[in-house]
Amino acid sequence: MLFNTIDFVIFFIFVLSLFVVIKNRKYQHTLLLFASLFFFYYSSNYLITLLIFSTILDFYLGKEIYKSKTKSKKKFLLFLSLAGNLGMLGFFKYTDFAIDQINYVLFSMNFESSIPHLDLILPIGISFYTFQTLSYTIDIYRGNLIPSKSLREFAIFVAFFPSLVAGPIIRARDFLPQLREKINGTYNGKLKQIIIQNTNLKFGITLMAIGFFKKIFFADNIAPLVNNIFANPIGFDSSTIFLGSIASGIQIYCDFSGYSDIAIGAAMIIGIKISKNFNNPFFATSPANFWDRWHISLSSWVRDYLYYPLMFKRRKSIIVVSGTLLFTMLVLGLWHGSGWNFLLFGLIHGLVISGHRLLAHIMPEKIKNPFKTKIGILFSISITQYFVFLAWIPFRIDDSEKLFYAMGKFVFLDFQITQLLHQINLNLFSSLLIILFILLSIISFKKTDLLFRISNLKLRYWIIFMIFIMIPIFFFYDGNPEDFIYFRF
Repeated sequence: MLFNTIDFVIFFIFVLSLFVVIKNRKYQHTLLLFASLFFFYYSSNYLITLLIFSTILDFYLGKEIYKSKTKSKKKFLLFLSLAGNLGMLGFFKYTDFAIDQINYVLFSMNFESSIPHLDLILPIGISFYTFQTLSYTIDIYRGNLIPSKSLREFAIFVAFFPSLVAGPIIRARDFLPQLREKINGTYNGKLKQIIIQNTNLKFGITLMAIGFFKKIFFADNIAPLVNNIFANPIGFDSSTIFLGSIASGIQIYCDFSGYSDIAIGAAMIIGIKISKNFNNPFFATSPANFWDRWHISLSSWVRDYLYYPLMFKRRKSIIVVSGTLLFTMLVLGLWHGSGWNFLLFGLIHGLVISGHRLLAHIMPEKIKNPFKTKIGILFSISITQYFVFLAWIPFRIDDSEKLFYAMGKFVFLDFQITQLLHQINLNLFSSLLIILFILLSIISFKKTDLLFRISNLKLRYWIIFMIFIMIPIFFFYDGNPEDFIYFRF
């Protein structure tokens, strides 16, 4: 069930209405669980069995890990959790990719036979809910979390419908304690005062509206420009490739952060707080800072459960640190998809992050100081975004010939603008949206509390804002909504 459909709006209003009526916490939890399972079944049908398998596996393994007295048994049970979840994820997501590589080797060795593809369907949300359940068992193993006593409570954590399909990736230690408080984010005792007095409701609706606005107004209308350029970039000049890369990055951001906004807003209305997933990533001052601001729930997950364990102890040589960072980013790239282009996406980020770390380590302080000035910060942002937008090219193109042509034009400039002007003329509205997005991003960056200001407006002004932002949403909604990009991951 896509967020940007009438089906979801009806579903969410129905669930919300029941929450207003139901006051008992036990029944609220039951409703939330069935609503989440229905939401997933509506989207995936029989593949809901994988979600149920992951839920049951890690609920009982988590209990056994906590009760185990010996380190060896804890490790064995954690291994079962890792094998079960990563095995399921790897089978459905990477099997055909692995078969392709084996067939390529067989072909190069003149073998006539090849292994047929399994043509597996990638289950929606599997990359997200497997990481959520893994964080649960790992945190229990580390002694950072007490296991949930209730299967229903744990199942809500795994299947929570706002974040189930495309994140943000939530942690059990943040989510489960909230279930132990009454879910009353939409009810204050007087039904007629729900909109007027409930801060959660206004904030949640505002955030959801902004999410829809990002997706339907920006992402879906910038997509034609990206498709025109990157469907077949061969022959385009450097400036056109630059435009395509910038447009692609903005499209992905508006699409994915729009989904995250809707998810966080919907959870807020229900009474569950989820941490934000994006924080002005296009204003990052370093490659590492970009990942502190982009897809925060994934980058922090990879940091806590992959990078830190690989480091063992903090005091390591800069070479070991750089190598570990590179490997971590390769894994992060592969998480996004089963293709060499995604490995290249991770490799670019890994090389840039580890290279920046190495330079910062060897660079004298007097050379670093100029980068702390306003001009230095602006320069740092520009250089960072250059590599960020370079990495969006392999994220978008999987054909190797087209990919390396586009990357070559991005790196080795030809200083031609004829085709750029032609593309802008063909996609004038998309081009204007890019300019509008940049202006709004600058305002949002400077006014960090803008969302809170909007949600705390007096009711009449808040309604005017909502009408203003909903008009383009209704105008551009055509009844045949585009999928969210991160659904494929």
